[in-house]
Amino acid sequence: MIKIDAIVREDKMQDVQDALKELRIQGMTISQVMGCGASLGYTQRVRASTVDVSLVPKVKFEIVVSSMKWAEKAIDAISTVAKTGEHGDGKIFIYEIKDAVRIRTGERGKHALYDVQQLLEEDEDEE
Repeated sequence: MIKIDAIVREDKMQDVQDALKELRIQGMTISQVMGCGASLGYTQRVRASTVDVSLVPKVKFEIVVSSMKWAEKAIDAISTVAKTGEHGDGKIFIYEIKDAVRIRTGERGKHALYDVQQLLEEDEDEE
């Protein structure tokens, strides 16, 4: 299983969510976060004073998929729709997940991520 953390511009949230839904990736956690990267924020005039804003609002997507094949599909979709070509487009981080547990049923691994029908469809897609 693979976990993807994607940090993108706030105005790209719906585009990313729609792109993931098109791939049938529906399980995700979305958080509003603050951060800075290479640009280290920006300068803004507030009430006749100059203020350095070092943290910029972003949106973080946390997604877990069953295989690297699905991770690549998600990464490509996120990269395509979130890219503006400007500083601050964001980052994508990829991790291996050892296990997952669905609390309600105790199911583990892939079975904790998807229902049985989704697993059958995924197996068909991989053939």
